[in-house]
Amino acid sequence: MAVADYVIVGAGSAGCVLANRLSEDPEVRVLLLEAGGPDRHPNIKIPAAFANQFHTALDWDFATEPEPHCDGRSLYIPRGKALGGSSSMNAMLYVRGRPLEYDLWEAQGAAGWGWKHVRPYFLKAEDNARGASEHHAVGGPLRVEDLRSPRPLTRRFLEACAAAGIPRIDDYNGTEQDGASPCQVNQRGGRRWSAADAYLRPAMRRRNLEVLTRRHVLGVVLEGGRAVGVRVADRRGRVSVVRAEREVILSAGAICSPQLLMLSGIGPADHLREHGIEVAVDLPEVGENLQDHPYATCVWDCVVPESLYGADRPRPLLEWVLRRTGPLTSTVAEAFAFVRSRPGLPAADLQYHFAPAYFVRNGSETYDGHAFTTGPVLITPKSRGQVRLRSADPAAKPAITTNTLAEREDVEALVTGIERTWAGARTWRPGCAPTLSCSTTRRARWRWAARTGRSTRSCACAGWRACAWWTRPCSRSSRAATPTRRR
Repeated sequence: MAVADYVIVGAGSAGCVLANRLSEDPEVRVLLLEAGGPDRHPNIKIPAAFANQFHTALDWDFATEPEPHCDGRSLYIPRGKALGGSSSMNAMLYVRGRPLEYDLWEAQGAAGWGWKHVRPYFLKAEDNARGASEHHAVGGPLRVEDLRSPRPLTRRFLEACAAAGIPRIDDYNGTEQDGASPCQVNQRGGRRWSAADAYLRPAMRRRNLEVLTRRHVLGVVLEGGRAVGVRVADRRGRVSVVRAEREVILSAGAICSPQLLMLSGIGPADHLREHGIEVAVDLPEVGENLQDHPYATCVWDCVVPESLYGADRPRPLLEWVLRRTGPLTSTVAEAFAFVRSRPGLPAADLQYHFAPAYFVRNGSETYDGHAFTTGPVLITPKSRGQVRLRSADPAAKPAITTNTLAEREDVEALVTGIERTWAGARTWRPGCAPTLSCSTTRRARWRWAARTGRSTRSCACAGWRACAWWTRPCSRSSRAATPTRRR
């Protein structure tokens, strides 16, 4: 039986930080357990290749139950399954969030989570290539850089935003977000810089830290109402118990952490009994209040050859290998525009992503030509979902319901964001839009959002009227005919 002072479950962003910080004390034994494997795969290291991880062994590959407010569709929820967790899979976009959001958390009872409390930790973590300033710092483990080789199309987008009245801002991670800006990214020299790179790898030289990969934690061991360890299966299915002398720390993410608690008998009592699990602690809140950012995308093909089309060819790959430059350093989303869907809001509630690429169905479709993808993401959705057990089998994926677009306010904001995108399309060529005529009713756009909206895993942003001279919206018939699905 293995024994450590601290047993950490999950080597994602939180787990990597905790392993580093706790193991700074040489007298403390720390064991970090990760269900996935190492983070050496090229699709992790090459920034533009992140979508190639989806639906592979590097992905937990979750999906929701049929969503009642999204036309009964199941929404794909990718989660990284390797050292670094989702920081080894995401699009590397460095976005802290609105200061207002943290202050609202504190006002709702989360003491110590106000912006004035968390801001020093952002600065402590950061090593920003732009240098130290009022809102940024250098010398921390988390590298933040500007994109090395942004596409020229991205510059055109920012110019179009300015012409449409959306001001250019230098720093969306400052006190105010409203405006358009190029993305800053978690990269070092054109390569992904994950939490494993920033925090875990430097700590792995310490003798008091042990990291075990391909270890699937089955549940928490409780004795006298106290967590004393975890049951874990290795890659061959052999089960053992790892004991924690001080603490068991679940850092398995918003999906797997509540699943592990419920498998261990901690959660809503009636739900646990439905699956034959003995109730250790009745906590109805476990698995509740699940939140995610829905988005909708619109796609246009492009008359100028300035997108990421062709980035998967040998020459861009050679450039990345030799120089760490070129289109493969792109995070696909290369610029943001933060706007308010209606007057009277205290801060931007829509975050447009601009991707100089065809990005549909989370990157699973391809398009033979230059294109760009745009559309709004809801920053603060009101809809709430839940995570529940599908069975008492730890190997079974949980039952996830996000309830995306359940709240009318979410739908109104998202539809307004879509309309603003299409308003730009009307000025380019009247009556033309990516998948639905711009002349349709707001109710039809609502239905379109329900049929096409997704959980955030995408790159999108707004296409504005000043773009008329470098774009042409694809017709509905040609767009439907040309994409191909990756196998």
